[in-house]
Amino acid sequence: MSQANRGVVYQGPGKVEVKPIPYPELALGDRKCDHGVILKVVTTNICGSDQHMVRGRTTAPAGLVLGHEITGLVVECGRDVEFILPGDLVSVPFNIACGRCRNCKEGQTGICLNVNPARPGAAYGYVDMGGWGGGQTEYVMVPYADFNLLKFPDSDQAMEKIRDLTLLSDIFPTGFHGCVTAGVGPGSTVYIAGAGPVGLAAAASAQLLGAACVIVGDMIEERLAQARSFGCETIDLTQEGEMADRLEAILGEREVDCFVDCVGFEAHACGCNHGQEAPATVLNSAMQMTRAGGQIGIPGLYVTEDPGAVDEAAKQGALSMRFGLGWAKSHSFHTGQCPVMKYHRPLMQAILFDKIRIADAVNVQMISLDQAPQGYADFDGGAAKKFVIDPHGSVAA
Repeated sequence: MSQANRGVVYQGPGKVEVKPIPYPELALGDRKCDHGVILKVVTTNICGSDQHMVRGRTTAPAGLVLGHEITGLVVECGRDVEFILPGDLVSVPFNIACGRCRNCKEGQTGICLNVNPARPGAAYGYVDMGGWGGGQTEYVMVPYADFNLLKFPDSDQAMEKIRDLTLLSDIFPTGFHGCVTAGVGPGSTVYIAGAGPVGLAAAASAQLLGAACVIVGDMIEERLAQARSFGCETIDLTQEGEMADRLEAILGEREVDCFVDCVGFEAHACGCNHGQEAPATVLNSAMQMTRAGGQIGIPGLYVTEDPGAVDEAAKQGALSMRFGLGWAKSHSFHTGQCPVMKYHRPLMQAILFDKIRIADAVNVQMISLDQAPQGYADFDGGAAKKFVIDPHGSVAA
């Protein structure tokens, strides 16, 4: 089958365009993907990780088709696909996994050993992540379909809740994973660093896990207001003041049980120096703010190469951390990509049975494919929204 296709293409720092691209094939270069399917994309989301590339903070080449948060309708199946059929509506985990290697068999699908020759782990449309085509497109190829894809049990019901279900490809499981690895449970006090979409998803996840108090810190008032809209406490990090004092004013205690870093390597200093980049500031704050024996989940992205970093060490991913403090307080740290498949089915059930309204929490805004460049610009400006692209007008219809 050959027909038209368009996608969001990175053109260099600060610039993306919607351009014609080839219709996908069941192949990656010379390698056949008889285990793959081709999807008509129903929704595809703009992610903060995409924004790092668009800002020029990675080694992403111009011409890269962006997008790793994909929900779609199966239109073609490879000859080896047994259990996914044309017409199925599916959620695509952003991490590509073979289902056969040691890590996949242990449930660590974020670090599959077979889908990226450069390093463990792969993703759609992302620098150094295996060369797989991005999904901010009209059509996309998805490999290892039987293993990777989550089929929605009722397509009509799924379309009614598509604004929520589209978030299963990445940010809802990622925020949830950050909370799980931070030890969030009933009665926990939790600090979420960052009120972008992943931070807001983590805050909603902490509530779903039974946290007693969820505190969200950010520098953008619109995003803090969004966190307050579903019951979170907030801290404005542009204001000066000791964090321990501010925690005490909310909790009556000077530390939290659990800390979730949803900011990553483009962090900025707090207080009067908040305009200055300080890539280790969240990690150092985590050790100061978390109780002895507490856990720190780090779903925020940290990179091995950052061409735009503030110093030579940070350009190589080397950050100045006060690690001795974390050691002295017996903290545990959990990093890396979320293994989406570990969580996406139970979180789908939570959505379908109205246990959470994750689209409201992260403030989903639907846009067309042609509006994607403006969506990137607005997101980069700090908009308290999660931009979801509707390439074919399926949701609007």
